[in-house]
Amino acid sequence: MSVRTRFAPSPTGSPHIGNIRSALFAWLFARHNQGDLIVRIEDTDRTRLVKGSIEKIKESLDFLKLDYDEGLDKEGEYGPYVQSQRQDLYKKYAYKLVEGKKAYHCFCSSERLDEMRQDQQKNKQAPKYDRKCLQLSETEIKEKLTAGEPYVIRFQIPEGITAFKDIVRGKVSIKNDTLDDQVILKSDGFPTYHLAVVVDDHLMKITHVIRAEEWLPSTPKHILLYQAFNWEVPEFAHLPMILGPDKKKLGKRHGATAFLDYKEQGYLPEALINFMVFLGWNPKSEREKFSLEELVKEFDLANVNRAGAIFDLEKLDSINGQYIREMSIDNFAGHCLPYLKKAGLIKSVEAGEWGVVATGKKVALDYIEQAVALEQERIRKFSDIAEAVSYFFTDELDYDPDLLVWKKMERAAVKSSLAKSLTFYKGLTEKDFTIENL
Repeated sequence: MSVRTRFAPSPTGSPHIGNIRSALFAWLFARHNQGDLIVRIEDTDRTRLVKGSIEKIKESLDFLKLDYDEGLDKEGEYGPYVQSQRQDLYKKYAYKLVEGKKAYHCFCSSERLDEMRQDQQKNKQAPKYDRKCLQLSETEIKEKLTAGEPYVIRFQIPEGITAFKDIVRGKVSIKNDTLDDQVILKSDGFPTYHLAVVVDDHLMKITHVIRAEEWLPSTPKHILLYQAFNWEVPEFAHLPMILGPDKKKLGKRHGATAFLDYKEQGYLPEALINFMVFLGWNPKSEREKFSLEELVKEFDLANVNRAGAIFDLEKLDSINGQYIREMSIDNFAGHCLPYLKKAGLIKSVEAGEWGVVATGKKVALDYIEQAVALEQERIRKFSDIAEAVSYFFTDELDYDPDLLVWKKMERAAVKSSLAKSLTFYKGLTEKDFTIENL
């Protein structure tokens, strides 16, 4: 059987570093095994949809050159690849479970469910549905349906223990009586994540589910659904949590941001790939830099660590700086131009020439290349370049005059010395600036 993995983001905003790390690992595993990567949009939670999210997901994958075989703009025989376009499928399979007595209608109001949870909390019981509606007779169910009472469909968790072997975590088992009879079809006709993901992964012939550790507690529920349908269970690999330097879950307080923000700040795709792949994967060597082709050859889920991966922005800066220093000057300058324009230092005038905004002068690309080349060894991301070379694109420098006053020197003496220096430098020509003279 050929390997088929999937990247299944929700369009709830711009993807973050954890989302794209999962996409990278799924892509590497698929390509290492000559398999396919499917991109599926999971938009069953209609309350959290954010316009433009799908475009940002595609932009992120394209930026890293992570090609995919089905989904988004690529048709395939298992589509559609957007869950909101597959509603009838989910309803069909939800009612199959009802017919097989493995799921049931639940007519409980939100008020009753809230009251039930409060009572459980008071009695220090685990929050679980009490199965009141499981006791309804067929006649009672038909009467409620005929009366148009709103309902959800719940999956009936069977007795026993659910165990599986996770590629990363090893053997995992859980007592089924700790699981809730989860809702699989909501009152608005939309499936919950649990039903949709199982139906989709089965119908799309997914062989390996590679996702973040946060989904590990849901996996027994998914396995029970596979078993209820009598479907083959895919293999699971839950990637370690990404942590901040304080070893707590990565968040905004650690400087975490949307993935595309790193692109905007001037991090190169090669650097981001090398940084992200080490957020959990161990190559079993001292190497810290790999090309994408080398990663495809070397990648193995068996070498993914269980322990949380530390997100170290300093490390990312260092890796990016290494790639910047390896660039040819014309390639480096080409990457710098958008940042110089964004900072208002230059503007395009005509082919081969640029206008300096502050002075109105025209300069050739060669001048810009010479200016930015002075900082190629220093900057660590392209958003740093404008500040570093701004003095090459202005006639007036903004500075604190106090910085020119040397220790134990009167201000009048400093002023006189600077005036003499200015007169001297104004008298120099380009011919004076030779290595010997300097």
